[in-house]
Amino acid sequence: MSARGFGALRRGAARLRRSIARRTLVLCYHRVADVRPDPWRLCVSLAHFAEHLEVLRRCGHPTALRPLVRGLGAGTVPRRAIVVTLDDGYADNLHCAKPLLERHDVPATVFVATGELGSGREFWWDDLERVLLQPGVLPSALRLHIDGRSHQWDLGDAARYGGEAFKSHRWWKGWGDDVPTARHATFRELFRLVAPLDAAERRRITDEIVAWAGLSPTGRATHRILSPDDVLLLAAGGLLEVGAHTVSHPVLAAQPAAVQREELRRSKARLEELLTQPVVSFAYPYGTRRHFTLETAAIVQEAGFTSACTTEPGLVASGADPFTLPRAAVRDWDGDTFARHLEEWLAV
Repeated sequence: MSARGFGALRRGAARLRRSIARRTLVLCYHRVADVRPDPWRLCVSLAHFAEHLEVLRRCGHPTALRPLVRGLGAGTVPRRAIVVTLDDGYADNLHCAKPLLERHDVPATVFVATGELGSGREFWWDDLERVLLQPGVLPSALRLHIDGRSHQWDLGDAARYGGEAFKSHRWWKGWGDDVPTARHATFRELFRLVAPLDAAERRRITDEIVAWAGLSPTGRATHRILSPDDVLLLAAGGLLEVGAHTVSHPVLAAQPAAVQREELRRSKARLEELLTQPVVSFAYPYGTRRHFTLETAAIVQEAGFTSACTTEPGLVASGADPFTLPRAAVRDWDGDTFARHLEEWLAV
């Protein structure tokens, strides 16, 4: 960042300090990595993440999630608190995010989906991306049986996907109206169809898609998921808390109550077995109001968690429900842009 940029950053931080004196914000990250394509905008680069932490140190009071929750119970919210969270459990949370968090002395909670720990596999949405959005040659037609119905996709000319086309579409977003090729249309529709399924059916379909593409089930190093040993290293030192994010990252609202309970119980038990300490923080997969229900929130509480984070936007105030905590999604912004977004969020 230039000297002019740092000057603007300092001025923005001063404005921000004044605006957040009595407001608390929980930030939602996923990955600290520079990977493209990134259709769901999960990645923040190392350079930008470092700038974000500099902004947080200058303008607010970085706070761990548990003290925030205790403040809710006591009727007080920590002054000028900003909480950092990361979802899913990518290995870059350990190798890239943790060193920067330690350097800036910023606590964080990492919500880990336990089903693929150490498996060498990728998350199912990353499998879809490596099959359909990476350059290469695919069979012209894909046929799948999903949720009792037969589906077919014809890729046409997009079966061959060269380097130039890949470069021109590497910034494509998985939402919106832009669908540049049949590969992108297929990716989007498969995500919509597969996301609500149960874990076994989702894995069956993903395995079929990977085999259809002629790829190995083993994932890419750039998309590696934490191993059990990584989870221990992540929690070492106490600056980072490990929270639960279910076993298989399902849409909980689409699953029977019994499946929801098992997802929560098993994920909590697995992490507590690894860490030999209680795991009390939870984040709903996907996290919007359509992805969990009031019954889900009650199941979270019954399972022994003391808080649960959503991805619904908003600020946390005294008296807030600890099982529906709002969070703000962070994108791959430079420090100045991040500071402006903080001002907007905290001005609400």
